[in-house]
Amino acid sequence: MMDSYAIKKGEVLEDGKAMKNSVFTASKVRTFLPVIALVAVALAFNILSGGKLLAPANIKLLLSQVYVTMIAATGVFFIMTMGGLDFSQGSILGVSSLVFCFLSKYSILLAIIGGIVAGACIGAFNGYFYVKRKVKSFVVTICTMFLFRGVIEFATTNAPIQANIVKTVSLNNDGLKMTVTLVVLITAYFFFRYTKFGKHLKAIGAGEKAAAFSGIATDKMKFWVYVLSGAITGLAAFISAIKVGSVTANSGSRLETQIMIALVLGGMPISGGAKVKFENVVIGSVLYIVLNAGLVTVGLDPAMQQLIEGIIFLIVVAITSDRTTTQIVK
Repeated sequence: MMDSYAIKKGEVLEDGKAMKNSVFTASKVRTFLPVIALVAVALAFNILSGGKLLAPANIKLLLSQVYVTMIAATGVFFIMTMGGLDFSQGSILGVSSLVFCFLSKYSILLAIIGGIVAGACIGAFNGYFYVKRKVKSFVVTICTMFLFRGVIEFATTNAPIQANIVKTVSLNNDGLKMTVTLVVLITAYFFFRYTKFGKHLKAIGAGEKAAAFSGIATDKMKFWVYVLSGAITGLAAFISAIKVGSVTANSGSRLETQIMIALVLGGMPISGGAKVKFENVVIGSVLYIVLNAGLVTVGLDPAMQQLIEGIIFLIVVAITSDRTTTQIVK
């Protein structure tokens, strides 16, 4: 009898060990998959384009495209870490760009501050209805997306809103844009990795009730994260405006989709929580831009590009989603 018990106990231990190793392996795959995908996509499209994708001149063009997405994705990263969503980023960028272009005629510094404040105000609008009125984050931000997209279209009905070309042309250089992007990333990484800010965001994403019982002011935290995200996108509007030089009805269009795809491609868990890593922002943004540029370089039309991006997005979500911790988005 004792021998039989020992055998069964050994089998259970072996099964438990095998299961633990399986979970560990799956976790490692999810961790390194975005990096592997980035290298694979870059090499594949470089071969298909005859070496054009990774040519020095094209790399410079790729970098110029990644700044706005990467900066704005940083704010959304914080929101998704605590389990929320934000579909209003494109409209925030457009409105903030409007403010920047208008104020640039008086002062560039005032224009930058004005764009950041405009983004923060829209973020506060989202945060108020999400936190105080208890409306789901994706519902609030979709409504905000349409509301402020209408504002942008109304403001640009007669003609695009021009920035002060004389003052902005000198600012449109890779050195400045890269510096601003690095400052945002390094600052965000520091606060997310080494302060209570990041720990509290992960705690809310893992379980809001448990976070509240542990003493975290969850509602206050959620509100200010939306304000912060809006302000960061307001700064991204500065980079966008000095590059384009004006605002049209389509300014910021599809930015929210680009950010969502970029973060998920970078390995970002949809429901946030403890497994979130800041590298998701950087790797995902670069991967999305390389993928998009690769599809353009090989000569595919926009409709086919969107189809392929959608298929890849679906595959990545299916592979990387941790179904043991997936929860309903707040």
